[in-house]
Order: sequence, then C-alpha cells, then structure tokens
Amino acid sequence: MDRQLWQSYLDIGIQQNFWPDQLYTMAKTNDFDLCKQYVTNYIENNKKQLNHCQFELTKQEQQFQTCSIKELSFEQMEQRLKELVDRERKYLSKRNNNKLTKFKDDISGKQLLKTMSTASLMKNQPTEHINQLITIREKQAKIWKEQLMLETRISCKFLPETFGQLDHYITSADYLPLNNDTKIIEIKNKRYKTIQETKRQWLNYFLNIYEIEIQEYEQQYQNEFIKLESLFSTNNNDNMINETTMLNNIKQYINNRIQRLKKDIYDEMPSFRRIILQNRQRSSSTKNVIGVSSEPYLDLISNPFNKCQWNYLSLGPSYIRINQSAIRPTCQQETEIKKQHKDIYSKVEKHLTGYSHHIPRNNPIFKQYSDHLLDYLNDSYLTPLSYKDQLKSLERAQILGSIRRIIQNMNLIIRVTDKGNNFYIGSAIEFEKKAQKFFSDTNAFIELSSNPFNEILDKVIQLLNTLRQKDFIRKWQYEQMMPDRAKCELAHLYFNPKTHKDGIPVRPIENTIHAATTKISKFLDKILRPIFDDKCKDTTIIDGASLITELSKYNKKGLLKPTTLFCTFDIRNLYTMLPQEETLDILMTFLHAHGYRKVKGISIDTIKKLASIILKDNVFAYGKKIYKQTTGGAMGSSLTLTLANIFMAKWQQNIVEEQTKTSEFYGRYIDDIFMTWNRSEEELRKFLDDANTWHPNIKLDYKIGYSLPFLDVQLTNNNGILSTSVYHKPAAEPYVTPFISDHPRHVFSNIIKTFIDRAVRYSSTFEAFNYERLHIKLMLLYNGYPSTFIENEFQKYLSSYISTSPFLPLIDNEKKFFQLRQKLLGQPTPRQSQVALSAATADIDNDTDADETKQPNEPSTKPDTATITNYEEKLFLHYTHEKRFTVMKRDMHHVYEHTFEYTPAMNTKVIVGNRNRRPAANELIHKRPTQTFLQNHITQ
Repeated sequence: MDRQLWQSYLDIGIQQNFWPDQLYTMAKTNDFDLCKQYVTNYIENNKKQLNHCQFELTKQEQQFQTCSIKELSFEQMEQRLKELVDRERKYLSKRNNNKLTKFKDDISGKQLLKTMSTASLMKNQPTEHINQLITIREKQAKIWKEQLMLETRISCKFLPETFGQLDHYITSADYLPLNNDTKIIEIKNKRYKTIQETKRQWLNYFLNIYEIEIQEYEQQYQNEFIKLESLFSTNNNDNMINETTMLNNIKQYINNRIQRLKKDIYDEMPSFRRIILQNRQRSSSTKNVIGVSSEPYLDLISNPFNKCQWNYLSLGPSYIRINQSAIRPTCQQETEIKKQHKDIYSKVEKHLTGYSHHIPRNNPIFKQYSDHLLDYLNDSYLTPLSYKDQLKSLERAQILGSIRRIIQNMNLIIRVTDKGNNFYIGSAIEFEKKAQKFFSDTNAFIELSSNPFNEILDKVIQLLNTLRQKDFIRKWQYEQMMPDRAKCELAHLYFNPKTHKDGIPVRPIENTIHAATTKISKFLDKILRPIFDDKCKDTTIIDGASLITELSKYNKKGLLKPTTLFCTFDIRNLYTMLPQEETLDILMTFLHAHGYRKVKGISIDTIKKLASIILKDNVFAYGKKIYKQTTGGAMGSSLTLTLANIFMAKWQQNIVEEQTKTSEFYGRYIDDIFMTWNRSEEELRKFLDDANTWHPNIKLDYKIGYSLPFLDVQLTNNNGILSTSVYHKPAAEPYVTPFISDHPRHVFSNIIKTFIDRAVRYSSTFEAFNYERLHIKLMLLYNGYPSTFIENEFQKYLSSYISTSPFLPLIDNEKKFFQLRQKLLGQPTPRQSQVALSAATADIDNDTDADETKQPNEPSTKPDTATITNYEEKLFLHYTHEKRFTVMKRDMHHVYEHTFEYTPAMNTKVIVGNRNRRPAANELIHKRPTQTFLQNHITQ
C-alpha cells in the first residue's frame, strides 16, 4: 500500500510538473528532476523490501506446517490473521488516502500561487495584502487552537491549574457549627456549589473572549480583503473579468492554506487529549479539586466512595454502561436472543399475514426468515468483544457492584434530585424522616393495617362486569379497562428530594403501572383529556414557546406598557390536595357545561363511577407499610393530571373573568400561573390574597415584578418592550446524557438540536441567543462531548445562516438570526402539535351507536389494496442497542430483503428502531417493594 501511495505521488508530480515543499525537504534539493529520482528510488527500495517480506513469509509457512498446535486449528489462526490484516489494511488505506489528498492539495496550492504570480494584475505588488490576509488567518488559527485545547480540557475534566486556586480562595469554614450535622452538610454543599458556579462563569468568560478575538480578526480580514479589491479595481478598470478571476484565485489559495492548517490542528487534538487524560490520571492534585461537571448531591458528612465510584455516579441517571450483555453468561445471552427473535419474528409474521399481504402462515418463507434472523442474532450476540472492550465492560460492571454494596452496607439511599437531574445520596434514616414529615404536613393519607389488594381488584372487576352487563360500556372499552389479575399489584410510593429548597423536602411520586385501576385511569384520560385540551385552550399554556407567542399577541395589541406588571404563582401540593368528591362533581359540571351527555358512547354518570374508584381506592405501599389516600389523586396516575386541570379550570374562573374585563393576559400550566396586570401592585396583592381564601385546599405562592421566570422562559418588561430568553433554574445542573453513554449516536445529535431550537425560539435578542449558545456548548463539554462533534452539529443546524469564517460556526448577522427565529416561531413545537391533535378528537364518536365491538375509526371491512394507508405499509421493528451492534440496523434490513426479495412483502417499508439498556438510575435506585408484599396470591 505504501508503494501504491508513492507511485501515485510520482504519477501526479510528473503530470503536474510540481512537487510539494515537503517532498523537496525530504529529498534535500530544490531541483525537480532530482526530487523525481528520489521518489523513484524510494519505490524501488520499497519493492526490494516487499520481496524480502514475501520470501520470509514463505519460509515461515513451511516451518509452521511441521509444528502441531492442538489449542488452535490452522483454519482458526488463518481466519484471525485475515481479520487482523483486513483491519490494518483499512486503517492504512484511510491514512494513505488522507496523505494523497494532502499531496494533491499541496500541488493545487503551488499551481494557484504560480498562476497568481505570473498574472499581469499582480505586477502592482498586491502581494503585501495577500500576505497580510494569510497572517490574519494564521492569528485566528492560533486563538482557535488555544480555544480547542481549553475545550478539550473541559471535556476531559482536567482544567488548567489556575482554576484549582479558587478552591483555596473559598476555604472550608473552620467555624462550622458543632453537633449540627445537617447545618455542616448544608454549608459544605453551598461552598461546593459556589465554587462550581464561579468556575463555570470563568469558563464562559474565557470562551467568550476567544470568540470575540476571532471575530475581531475576522473583521480585520474582511477590511483587508476590501482594500485588495479596491487596489485591483483602481488599477484595472478595463479588465473586470480577469480581476474577478484573480480575486477568486486568491480566496481559494488562502482558503486551501487555512483548511490545511485547520486540519493539522484537528489532527493534533487526539494526541493532546491522550496527554491530558494521562496527566489527569497521574495528578494527585485532581483528587480533591472541585470540577465543573455535574456531580451527585452528597447529603453526608463524608464521602464513602472512592474516585472511580464517584466518577461513575457523576455520569448521572441517564448513563448506560457499555455492552452490558456481552459480559453476561452464555445462557443469559441465549435467552435474550430467543426473546429478541420472538419479538421481531412475530411482528413480521403478523404484518405479512394481515389484510395488506395475505401471505399464509404456513408459507415456507417464514421459516426461512426465522432461520436467517436467528443465525444473525446468534452471530451478533455471541461474537466475543475485543480484549480492550471486554475489560472496559467488566470494569464498569464491577464499579456498579461496589457502589451497590456501599449503599446497602452503610444504609444509604440514592435518588434522582427533583429538577436537578443528578443523583442524591444520603442517609436512609434521615430521608425517611423527610418522608414522614410529608405525610404529617399534607394529612392526606391513612395507614392501613392489612393489604386490601384482593378487595380492590375484585371491586374493580365487579364494577366493570356490572357496567358491561348493563351495556353501559362497549365490549372494546370493557376489554381495554379490565385489569390482568396475573400482573396486577399494589401501587408503590417513592420520593425525590428537592435539594434546591431549605431542609431538602421531598416530592412524592406514585408508581401505578400495575395497579388494579391503571387501565381505567389510562382509558378515561384518553377520552377526557382531548375535551379539556379543546375547551380550555384559551387559558392553557402548553409550553414556553406557546407563552411567548401569546404574550407577543398581547404586546402587538399595545397592552404591554412600561408599567405593566408580571405575576406568577403556583399551587402548593395540587395533586395531593384535590378534594375527591368535589373534584368528581366539578368533572360532571364541566362535561354538562360543554354539552356532553356521553363521551365515546359512555354516559357521564358511568364516567363518574369509573373516576370515583380511581380516586377513592388509591392504596399504595411505601416501605413496609400500606397507605390509603383520602385527599387528592395519585401523582403519577394518568387521570390525576386531567382531573387537576379541570378542577383548576373551575377555580380560576373569577380570575379569568377579571383579566378578560381588563384585556389582561392569563395562562395556566397545570399548577403554575402567569398573568399581566396594569393596575397598582397593592391591588394585585390584595386580589391574590383574596384568591388564597377561595378554597381551603388551594393555597398559592406568588411573585410580582417586571422580570420573572416561568417554566423555562425568562420574561421581562423592558420599558414596554417584551424581552424573552431561556431560563435556567438555579437547582438545575448542566447535565445531559454523557457522550460515553451506550446510546445510539442520533440521541446525542437530537439533544443538541433540541437545545438550539429552544434557544432560537426563546431568545428575543441576538445577544440572548449568543449567550445561550455558549451555555449549550459548555454544558455539552461538561458532559464529555468532543468539540468537533459539537461544531459539526451546530453547522448542520445553522447551515444556511452561519458566517463564512472557517473558525466559528455561528450566526454573525443579526438579520439572519431573526429570519431563522421567525421561521421557527411559525412552526408548532412537537408538544403543541400533540395537544392540537388531541383537541381535534374531542367531539369524535361521542354519542354514536356504532358497532360496539369496534373501536372508534376502526374499519368494519377489509380495504382493498388501493385504500391501504402509508402507515399500514410500514413495519416497525426494534432491537436492543449496544455499542457493539453498530451495523445491526442495516443488517436487519438485509436479512428481511434477502428473504423476501421478489415477493410482494418488499412493498412494505421496514423501519428499524431501537430500545436502550437500563440506565444508571434503574440499576442503582431501588424503589419497589417485593412482589410478595405488593401482591396477594389467591389460595385455590
């Protein structure tokens, strides 16, 4: 391969009559013919070395055949050696192609330079300007390199030494309170957070300075190029075509040089990264240095974890260990293969035997597909990992196991923080005190002395049977709501800590996924939520983007004045404090008021009975105790959210009427409200204090001002002008799925796209967007995303709006930013589309007496081929993703196409998606009591 590369060098050099400077340096001559002779001699020497290698290989092969190696057959050795050679060949081929490309670029650059130097236009000596342009670009490249090096340090979690000095400026307090562990922990965590935030601000400042310097040089470059254009146009008024050609040649020449320089800098970064990682591993000073990446909240006096364990926990709740199944015993892998095979095969068989294809189930082609699929899955799963990857997977599994043992042995608890997205680690005993405080403060639960699981399950089944017998519900509705006795169990409660609040209170979350009433809850939510989405859309805030849109309309009407106040308030413990009987009555009133007597063929009295059993028979396990909720609904139940929304729609009527009279804005997102006010602040406070007395269970906490956050938007009345930007809650850690997590690559791209999309939508000024763009970049670096990946994704998203600068893929033109923003604001967000689709179904199939065995919109007859929808021609298959299955998505297409080629099944569009392995949150957090405790088995 090396000989082929140098032969290409020789052919191109002779053809173009040029050699790159690097080759002249190697030949130690400036003479073309001597350099040609050098290349020829190199090729001849290469041939001699190759012949010698072939001779030695033949000799060794003869010796090998006389040896007997029992452990490994000749065929196996040959196969492994072929794999090694093939791998190395691919590497060398890629390397040589890069070298050849560089060789051609060098030749092209020299040709351009010769063309420019011999042109008549260059006789007026504009060379000085060209050199100045190149110098400016090189200065930019130097700054950009420094920026890349800092970004590499951030992603490798090894900041410059100067950052470590901050830890000593804010020293640990020597005056910590005695005999008050809670206060000591609080002070330590506040110090830690303060240092982290300060370092993050420093990094933001440094990256901002780098960008400013590069932009300043960019401006110098543009000004210098204008001077060069002016010089040409002044001296060559009669030769416009040659002038344009020459300027394009100069641009191309400079761009080629800079692209080569940029590539050289990129090529240096992997080596620099390796050095940084080695230095971090060797450095003892990093052990106690406070970093900038997200870390767990430690609610303990001392840290019981070593550095490896702490780093693992710092990867956060969404991190997935690499190649989890590869280190499992073969029997477990075989079980998983069978499971995957059954899932994929059954979907293919069901689709192809359906009304769109009518392929008989006994057709041999299904057996053929099953065999091919099973062979492929066996080959994929049972192929051993490389030694390096196997060590990495084993190491991660061992660290995980050691963390679990510490948590268990030291009686600790691990949870995901509320709104922080990082782990919380604390004493299980102290955490239980917080949970008991929640029970006593809300007074919404009573402890039961026995497990009522069987009674509740029987009650639900009896209710559904009665309703079905009296024909109050249709057959398909009955089947959708009927619980599966074999899978049912009690709901269970767990708590997430609010580390951003004093005393770290807890938020309750009830897991009702297998509860007896869950299917009823999902069904009622499915038919009632569209009605709420449709009838209450005028006062509902869907997301931050919808709020910005509505306030922009308010602003355009001239209602936003310099004195307009903003007000936000939230309801305390809304889900827990809903009065059950009153909530059911309000649901009935809501449906009556909007003209509903039936919903999807079910009378509203029947709906009340079904909703009542969900609210009033909400029993769950917590720890080793069983509780019944007497007020409110399960936070985690599908229906509770809809009932809370309908309840609040009734409660807010007085406020809505008041705001409508005065043409003010009012909007609500579940238990968070935003409104405008153009009267005095005293009147507003009196109004809100009065609203606090309207219902004994509904208590609100409010804020008033000219600039307030709501959801993830910062809203500011800037002297009568509405300003908006992205709001980051102080409690929120800069955490996203880490780049080393075993997720498909598209997940990381989607994360970046989502954040940029939000930044563009929410930023009402160019400055606010650039601030958020830098915040996004730093957040990604904190989570190990490489600079090259970030830059490529930014370029992909902003492709038609970014500047022509080779060093900054950003929008440098304010007008272009507003064009992009206007385009995005004209498009609904995914959540807005979802709600609009839901609202559109509110009045479909409510009072009809359609075939009671058919679901709404279900076809009663088989359609002919011409009426098959695009959706029906799509086949969705899923596999479980791991890094080692890099080509599984492609190969599953190949298996399908190889089997069903030349059959009508090829008309089906196969879409292969993926499932993910369990993330760290699921592997570390134990929330669920034992199944024997949750489920009472009926004795036969």
